[in-house]
Amino acid sequence: MGRFRWNSPLAQVIAVGFICFCCPGMFNALNSLGGGGQIDSKVGQNANVALYTCFAIFGLLAGAIHNKLGPKWTIFLGCATYVLYAGSLLCYNHTKNGAFTIAAGGLLGVGAGMLWTAQGAIMMAYPRENDKGKFIGYFWAIFNAGAVLGSVISFAINVNLKEAKNLGDPTYIVFIVLMAIGTLIALSLCSPQSVVHSNGDKIQIQEFPTWTGELVAIMKLFLDWRMIVLMPMFLSSNWFYSYQFSTVNGYYFSIRTQSLNNIFYWFSQIGGSWTFARVLDYQGVNRKTRSLWGLMIITVCFVATWIGGIFFQTQYKLGDQFVKHDFSDGASYVGPLFLYMFYGLNDAAWQTYCYWLMGALSNDVTVLSRYAGFYKCIQSCGAAIAWRINAVGTPFMTELIICFALLVASLPGALFLSMRIKDHSDEQAADHDMHKVDAKDEIKA
Repeated sequence: MGRFRWNSPLAQVIAVGFICFCCPGMFNALNSLGGGGQIDSKVGQNANVALYTCFAIFGLLAGAIHNKLGPKWTIFLGCATYVLYAGSLLCYNHTKNGAFTIAAGGLLGVGAGMLWTAQGAIMMAYPRENDKGKFIGYFWAIFNAGAVLGSVISFAINVNLKEAKNLGDPTYIVFIVLMAIGTLIALSLCSPQSVVHSNGDKIQIQEFPTWTGELVAIMKLFLDWRMIVLMPMFLSSNWFYSYQFSTVNGYYFSIRTQSLNNIFYWFSQIGGSWTFARVLDYQGVNRKTRSLWGLMIITVCFVATWIGGIFFQTQYKLGDQFVKHDFSDGASYVGPLFLYMFYGLNDAAWQTYCYWLMGALSNDVTVLSRYAGFYKCIQSCGAAIAWRINAVGTPFMTELIICFALLVASLPGALFLSMRIKDHSDEQAADHDMHKVDAKDEIKA
């Protein structure tokens, strides 16, 4: 059983990591350039509004789609929309047809809802309870390595461009090819029923009821107190992207420096998720204690980082005309770079914690696909609002304060749930009880 098996939980999570390396990873590299690499950032901003609006709707419905179609076809169809979106930006270089890019953004929202719901279910349900943080760390490291590579590609192609220009066709073509590779990898995924742990145990799967029953189960999440208390945390988890990518990176830095910044930003995400996941899996204390430790760590980190962001934001405001800051500026570049890196580290820790909390509530892939879809629905609602706030020209300091306030508002609900985390999920606890009953029956017999 020690040999490599494609149908092992770890192999499947790593495969999904490489799929997201190629698709969302490359998308993140584009999106973090502020406007998808276009000088006219309004196109990318409005495409993101369409993307996250559709993402919110289909993120909620994607749990039912995944539970019916399975991960292979759900992820394959989702990945195909990433290829279309990158192609629309290539097309925009020649036609300046923003309508196509915005429509492609909307379709990407549909596909992203499907991909991320299936990914979340796999990442949370396939590992054993004491390995959930580790599996999240594996996935996050591989996935964000894609954004690092995408940023390296962008930087290498644009390293000699100090003045602002659109990304060239070669950059978009490379991204399209990589996204297409990720789409094809999705066809190799196993069905949940065939995924087996090293000791022969299979993962937990509820039988698909009916479409009506599935939709009712999804809507009941809005009445589940565990999801309700986490809604502020979910809402805030992608809200800050518009501020960080457009207002900080896109507005303040030159195009080549944006790419360099993103190499460090996404690399910080890898380190942040990997180290934080180890804390959440530490077996020296019970799961409730680890949950409280995790909440304390992310609170200290984001408060310190965003206070630093306030001081940085006082240096410029919307409408200021200045030469874009470049990495060749020397010492004056280092401070903003480190702030941007800590933004990335905090994002990884925040989302790792969200996934870990949900994973602590269940081990059933069907249930967790609904949780993942609900998470992505609320997250995308926040992102759609945030990108619209950014697109209409909201003062930069106002944007920052909204981001900071939402993060702070998330803490009471997260603390309320953390105080009630059990050492085993409801299903796992029930299994333990059943084993005890069986053992007693055997003794009596």
